[in-house]
Amino acid sequence: MLIIAGLGNPESRYLKNRHNAGFMVVDAIARAHGFSPWREKFQAAVCEGLVQTIAGPKKALLMKPLTYYNNSGLAVRAAAEFYRIGPEAVTVFHDELDLAPGKFRLKAGGGHGGNNGIRSIAAHLSPDIRRGRIGIGHPGDKNLVTNYVLSDFPKADLVWFEALTDAIVRSFPLLAGGEYDGFQTRVTHLAPAPGGNGET
Repeated sequence: MLIIAGLGNPESRYLKNRHNAGFMVVDAIARAHGFSPWREKFQAAVCEGLVQTIAGPKKALLMKPLTYYNNSGLAVRAAAEFYRIGPEAVTVFHDELDLAPGKFRLKAGGGHGGNNGIRSIAAHLSPDIRRGRIGIGHPGDKNLVTNYVLSDFPKADLVWFEALTDAIVRSFPLLAGGEYDGFQTRVTHLAPAPGGNGET
């Protein structure tokens, strides 16, 4: 079993926020790959499916923690303990202030970089999860960060975000099959970041 979690906040008023990029990505994966209907378990909305990979079908659980962003680790740990899997089988998609808008990086382990959702998962489960970092850019002043991440994607940003989401969805079998470099390469090829791939 693989666990693929998206980070976000559950209330409808947060639906299109930058901070809900992870929720939006796993929603798109579920639709495109024929996962089961969403239901509540592990303090999360979850659905299951089989992903066809080169190595054969892989069973995956998609998760949207309902604990709110900063306590995401509670839900992810509950699922990991239930399925008796380690952090190497967990991938988390989330928004990333430290990457330019539209840039995507798959990373295993490392620090939380000030992201409270990743901080929570590291504390409750392990820092050694795999992270799908979706660049949203930085507002330029740390005092503006909260309002920035809790604001909806503007229409101009939805162009690159929807292209990136589609690229992740189309490349998902590579991720599920453990072809991590191939997944990163294909996502970047299908949806290059606008204005280049430089970090902020």
